[in-house]
Amino acid sequence: MTGLRRRIGFEVELLAPGGSDRRALAARVAQAVGGRVTRVFHTDSEPSLVPGMGQFWHLTPGFAVTDGSGRPLASFVDDITLVADLRDGPGRPDVPSTADGWFRILSDDPRLLRLVARHQPPDATFERLLDPVAALLGSEVDVIGGVRRVDDEAGATVALATALPRGRDRPCEIVTAPLVSDHRETLDLLLGHARALGFTVPVEAAVHLHFDGQPFRAARPFANLVRLFTLWRAELRAALGSNPAATRVRALPDELLALTGSDATWPALRDAGRRLGLGKFFDVNLGALLSDAPVRDTVEVRILPGSIDADEVVERAVLVERLLDRCLEPEPVPPPARGGGDLRALADRAL
Repeated sequence: MTGLRRRIGFEVELLAPGGSDRRALAARVAQAVGGRVTRVFHTDSEPSLVPGMGQFWHLTPGFAVTDGSGRPLASFVDDITLVADLRDGPGRPDVPSTADGWFRILSDDPRLLRLVARHQPPDATFERLLDPVAALLGSEVDVIGGVRRVDDEAGATVALATALPRGRDRPCEIVTAPLVSDHRETLDLLLGHARALGFTVPVEAAVHLHFDGQPFRAARPFANLVRLFTLWRAELRAALGSNPAATRVRALPDELLALTGSDATWPALRDAGRRLGLGKFFDVNLGALLSDAPVRDTVEVRILPGSIDADEVVERAVLVERLLDRCLEPEPVPPPARGGGDLRALADRAL
């Protein structure tokens, strides 16, 4: 197969060695391209230990790198699915220091967290953290041991800040800017510096690919995506070498597949996807296609295995790109032959 042709964003999950962190990789890449590192917030969610509360949303330190011309190159952020190596592997014995800028801000409401992110500078010191939010609310920051907390006037907690848990400065998801050319060369630059610093592929690692979503906002392309990632699920995971330890991936609902016949309409498929709760944590993330105003209008393929080798990542991405090309054809994606289908033959039938 040839090289990549589409506009693609890559997310590559890695782990810094003990004694290093994702900020070190961002700094090395910025130096190599004559660019700049800017501290940013990364938003994610985590299970809550508080009874009756399903999850907390949090902001953690990320580092965005621009090249010598000021164009975005990549961000280097945490990924909370990477835990096994921190639990079982070597690492620094200490908790990342708040004095060195390693902290997290938590809230039980993503809307409040977005408010915090809008008003809180990411590069503030821990001692000044949440001060702008407190001023906005007409409140004060309460300091309780190593925790800083802001409540509203009714005494309800809006947000709190604390040190990162042990080792949480080491996970590093490299999130590239959308690449329209030189995919392999850009990945080789980023991953080459990661290898040089001793970064490795963690146990739960995956690589995610973001393709432009607009071409798939119609009945037949959307139905073909569903058919590809359901009917061909076993073949896809085998051909790509999906990591069985990767988390936050699961099959699309069978009920959605049942609606992908030749008479399927886009409104019916879109409404069914919304009703079935299609979102991020499937083999393929189709959530943006169901939104009238998505934050990032992409189709995200989430079942590539972790890798720190650009050639491996690109080779798998080429196969996925060709299969998505096939999904844009008017004919329905057929089921695989009994006993297993040939994915590459299916891809070769694309325009």
